[in-house]
Amino acid sequence: MTQTLTRPAQQPAGGVIDRGRRRRQAGWVLYVVLIALAVVYIFPFVVQVASSFKTDDDATANALSLIPQTWTTGAYQQLFANSDFPVWLKNSFVVTVLVTCGRVFFDSLAGYALARLQFRGRGVIFALLIAVMAVPGVVLLIPKFLVVNQLGIYDSYAGMVLPLLVDAAGVFIMKNFFESIPRSVEEQARIDGAGVFRTFWSVVLPMARPALMTIIILSFQGSWNELNHFIISTQDPSLTTLTKGVAQLASGQLSQGNQFPIKLAAAALMTVPVAIVFAVFQRRIMNASAGAVKE
Repeated sequence: MTQTLTRPAQQPAGGVIDRGRRRRQAGWVLYVVLIALAVVYIFPFVVQVASSFKTDDDATANALSLIPQTWTTGAYQQLFANSDFPVWLKNSFVVTVLVTCGRVFFDSLAGYALARLQFRGRGVIFALLIAVMAVPGVVLLIPKFLVVNQLGIYDSYAGMVLPLLVDAAGVFIMKNFFESIPRSVEEQARIDGAGVFRTFWSVVLPMARPALMTIIILSFQGSWNELNHFIISTQDPSLTTLTKGVAQLASGQLSQGNQFPIKLAAAALMTVPVAIVFAVFQRRIMNASAGAVKE
């Protein structure tokens, strides 16, 4: 029996060219839209940096101008010489480093316990964790104040740091990542005689590097930009952080006038540490491996 093979009809070359042209046009339209959105998003930050090098009169008269009429660093000099900006900077660094280290450690411990350890009430604890994530942070400000005040740590670094050492989102991220790690890795470690904490610390935690870098970025950014908690936990000027201090500048603390350059200079300096941390650890996230199991 002879089979007749039918060859598919060839499409006209013009149709292929038209589809390719339409795809390129759609790609250009998408690029234009993305560039426009990027400009809209970045423009306020560029205005902020440019205005920090203006005089007060120039910043008031030409608020959106990207080129100062007279370049000056007077705002930065006044910020460091005639304000408590160095004190705010020191307090923010101390609190942020302590909170970030604490969250990395405690979020990892709690996430590993919820992911691997079998104990009564684990499901209830995880449900409460999700419930806490759903509650707006503003609702918890008064209970936080009452707890901090009753513990006698109001107006202290302890009152600023301890309530922020653990966050529900970090525990949730670590739990999900630990659940993605094969259990055979831990079984091999236990066969070699490692205990629960040794398995967690020496075997599982190094494999969770991408999640740890995510926690570091989120914790640093969150604690560096925190304002509400510091408002209800301190009133001593020597414990003022950058966010609280810049908020005071925005209300006209230094002198008369708009003082736009000083306020925007302080805001621009605030973004530098967060940008550095994000750039460094984002590269670590992208280059980190999730671990491997020998087959």
